[in-house]
Amino acid sequence: MGGNRRIGLLGGSFNPAHGGHRRISLFARDALKLDEVWWLVSPGNPLKPRKGMAPLPARVGSAIAQARRAPIRVTAIERQLGTRYTVDTLAALTRRYPKKQFVWLMGSDNLAQFHRWRDWRRIARTMPIAVIARPGYTDAVVASPAMAWLRRFRVPLSSLTNGGAWSAPALVTLRFDPDPRSATAIRRGDPDWAARFTGPPVRDQLTHRIISAREETPAP
Repeated sequence: MGGNRRIGLLGGSFNPAHGGHRRISLFARDALKLDEVWWLVSPGNPLKPRKGMAPLPARVGSAIAQARRAPIRVTAIERQLGTRYTVDTLAALTRRYPKKQFVWLMGSDNLAQFHRWRDWRRIARTMPIAVIARPGYTDAVVASPAMAWLRRFRVPLSSLTNGGAWSAPALVTLRFDPDPRSATAIRRGDPDWAARFTGPPVRDQLTHRIISAREETPAP
């Protein structure tokens, strides 16, 4: 992979991945003129309960299936980096790939609780953040402690698409037709979805390592 590429990072449990993840990723790629989007499948999200969380290989397998034939790379690199908090993962990625320009992609639902993330201000200082609007979260975002701090760093979309070097903190909001799909609704309607991804081992599309459930990070 060459240097000087612009990469969007979308983190999450992907429990399971679904068409909404794909749609917002492709939208963000076009809007921000990105080369690729990397899906960072979390081995263990400290803010989410372990109950109901499918094994890591199943979640990665579902992400790979959703990302097929798209400029999306699926990885569980946190497993190899030994990180479980976003702030540490992003710091490690910027060290490992110093020639790439990264932007953190997040839904407005995550921005509403961003102040609960470890060292969230350091995350904002590490790379630009692009927030993808989601229905029902506007009031919570406006009232959130994180938005009170980030508001001063709002920038127009053109500042990230004009070809110049990116700087942080920077917050840009992307708006498009809302996607109603959610992993929670999918699990409710298909509680055995993970059983479809219990076949041959899956390989990380970034590190090229085989992903094993034995290497998952335990929840706190």
